[in-house]
Amino acid sequence: MTEIKKEENDIKKENDVKKDNIVEAENVVVEENVSEDGSVESSEPLEDEQKLEDVEVEDIEEKSASLEKELKEMKFGRAKLKDENFKLKGELDAIKERLLRTSAEYENYRNRTAKEKEGIYSDACIDVLKNVLPALDNMERAVSIDGSLEDLKKGIEMTLRQFKDSLEKLGVEEIDASGEFDPNLHNAVMHVEDEECGESAIVEVLQKGYQKNNKVIRYSMVKVAN
Repeated sequence: MTEIKKEENDIKKENDVKKDNIVEAENVVVEENVSEDGSVESSEPLEDEQKLEDVEVEDIEEKSASLEKELKEMKFGRAKLKDENFKLKGELDAIKERLLRTSAEYENYRNRTAKEKEGIYSDACIDVLKNVLPALDNMERAVSIDGSLEDLKKGIEMTLRQFKDSLEKLGVEEIDASGEFDPNLHNAVMHVEDEECGESAIVEVLQKGYQKNNKVIRYSMVKVAN
């Protein structure tokens, strides 16, 4: 606003100077047209001078009006920019608020998900132990009861069957190791040459492997021929 007022004052000063110049020119013309005896010469040159002055005044007024129009446009543009700036500031504040809210919601979701994962893991462990603990109970009973070796063997076989049933309920399957070696299921720890066996044939299972839903829990440890 200070720059606009300064420009308005400059325009006003310029117009005042031009008007003063015109008045001085008129006085000079009048003096020049008055003869020594006080008589006034022909008025035709004065009329020409008057017309010229009128043209200059009109030109000054047009320039003044044009400048005033430009000043009004500048004021309007300044006000418009101020409104747009205020609007953009409001939109920026709204975006910042949404970002903060989203960040807080994500943090809450992350914490909640972590707790849910812990709960799922605990529930899974509990489900497994529920199926395994009966086999452990039978092993403890077998150890505490006096009996012959044959009775002990039968008790172990019953416990083994119960343990396998528990794995079956959990969806755990034994990996087949009766055919050829499969690196996706078997782990070859020994290699032998045997003409009676085919190429990459499994000749012995050193440790059984298990899988659940086609996902290997433990690879079968095997001896491979040729």
